[in-house]
Amino acid sequence: MVKQSKVQKDYRKSAIINTSLVVLLIILLNILSNFKFTRIDLTAEKRFSLNENTIDLLESLDDYVYIKIYLHGDLPAPYRKLKTETLQMLNEFRAYSKNIQFEFINPSAASDEKERNAIYKQLSESGLTYTTPVEEKESGISQSIIWPGAIFSYRSKSVALNLISSQSASSEEAMIGRAINDLEYALTNSIRKLSNRQRSRIAFLEGYDMLDSMRTKDITLAYKEYYDIERITIDSTLSSLVYRTDVGDSVNIRPKYRSIVIAKPQKAFTEKDKFIIDQYIMYGGRVLWLIDAVHADMDSLSSGNSAMVFPNSTNLDDQLFKYGARINPNLVQDLRSASIPVVVGMVGNQPRYQPFKWFYFPLSQPQTNHPIVNNLNPVKFEFANSIELVGGEAVKKTILLTSSPRSRLIPAPSRVSLNILKEQPKPEDYVSGEIPLAILMEGKFTSLYKNRPLDDRLRESRAVGFKEESIQTKMIVVSDGDVIKNHYNPVTGAISPVGYDRYTREIFGNKEFLLNAMNYLCDDSGLISIRSRTIKLRLLDETKVKMNRTSIQLKNILIPIVIIILLGILKFSVRRRKYAKVK
Repeated sequence: MVKQSKVQKDYRKSAIINTSLVVLLIILLNILSNFKFTRIDLTAEKRFSLNENTIDLLESLDDYVYIKIYLHGDLPAPYRKLKTETLQMLNEFRAYSKNIQFEFINPSAASDEKERNAIYKQLSESGLTYTTPVEEKESGISQSIIWPGAIFSYRSKSVALNLISSQSASSEEAMIGRAINDLEYALTNSIRKLSNRQRSRIAFLEGYDMLDSMRTKDITLAYKEYYDIERITIDSTLSSLVYRTDVGDSVNIRPKYRSIVIAKPQKAFTEKDKFIIDQYIMYGGRVLWLIDAVHADMDSLSSGNSAMVFPNSTNLDDQLFKYGARINPNLVQDLRSASIPVVVGMVGNQPRYQPFKWFYFPLSQPQTNHPIVNNLNPVKFEFANSIELVGGEAVKKTILLTSSPRSRLIPAPSRVSLNILKEQPKPEDYVSGEIPLAILMEGKFTSLYKNRPLDDRLRESRAVGFKEESIQTKMIVVSDGDVIKNHYNPVTGAISPVGYDRYTREIFGNKEFLLNAMNYLCDDSGLISIRSRTIKLRLLDETKVKMNRTSIQLKNILIPIVIIILLGILKFSVRRRKYAKVK
């Protein structure tokens, strides 16, 4: 008995010591956590870890951001998933910033129909859109009105966020999956719009029959969310792209715009305007070049089955060549291409259309993990040309987009004919490999006018701060001006999104590519890294769930209970053996 009592005392003492150590450890960890904040994410794709740029933005907030999310109440299963993911993401945001305040609201909670409609009208006027999903229940089919969006308020400003794109032609499940994947970017972007005080300036060049404001309106609206946009004509004016101020005996020159866009010129640039663009680049300006080396468009085929295409003389060949790129006067044909509708017969007095692959419309599926194109949907080109990388290693060149390996080149001038749709393509003819269609160039560029005699019109320009080599800068060259073009109906004024295919109603990745490209040129790389992030959704097989609903429910209920009972029996047996030895 004495021995047993001594053993029991030792066990009790050991238990007290261990418990005290655990309590002290917990207290110590809590004290340390006040000085050093950390979180551990064990998921494969780090879905609960925020991007560093998101964290920097949240920590920089100096006032409250109030967020009202209209996802609450009796929601269909996919929207409950979206609500759960949104709640988790906002909790992550609040972990890094106490200035994030949010609440979930049910806009359909009011019992009075008049009051409900007034709330719906207010949400619609603020910029939110609703959806009416159909849900199949045991009692039958039900339809509800859901506003999957949020309104952000910061000081005196507010912005609306639609979590689900209304322009997507995908299934509801795919749209919600995409919304969940883009949650961090969507929420961060909304906060950034409100808190951003300094906005870079961007200019679209006009003249030379470039795309007008209506043909680039969709991407302009997208850019306006981040930058101040202007449309300018150089018109041989030295100060059109740079600020020039006299500082004593020297001249201080700096770019007026963070970046400029040159979208599909159809006429030859003058040497003076080229000189002005050149010097803008030398002083650190960035350029998004979207150049057609061949005159070709579908309108030329509207009156017949074929049309001649000719090289497009923009007088920019020598300038781009000097910087490190050459756009060749040819057309890319690609077996991986978009479709166009073709009349194949008549039904009564109505034409019958059938879609055919149009090899002159390559679909570029990004293969590199560069942040500009990482995780992008295919980008649609129309009558694209090949790009060659030229020059030395002073400028770093990165191929962003290419054709598929099953491609070939058609030199210009040549005839483009719809008759190729009637022929079965021969794979052995499409062996040119992946042809570059968009490239990024970064580094210090040499001026086109270095060691080059200038005429009287440029001599005065050269005397005013002429620079032979650029400071560190970058540019993107795309061999198709139609990448940035949106369809515009001059009769109705309707505008289609960039990358929207009117025939298949599919939206390609053109807008995301152009946004990423401009963000990169303007050094907003944080936006790109967040936008290009992918979270793998591990969804249940709905068919299997319906077929095995009862067995799944029983397993989820019974298995945990059985495990707990077995653990209890095991623990009881261990304790019984231990005390039996003591006796």
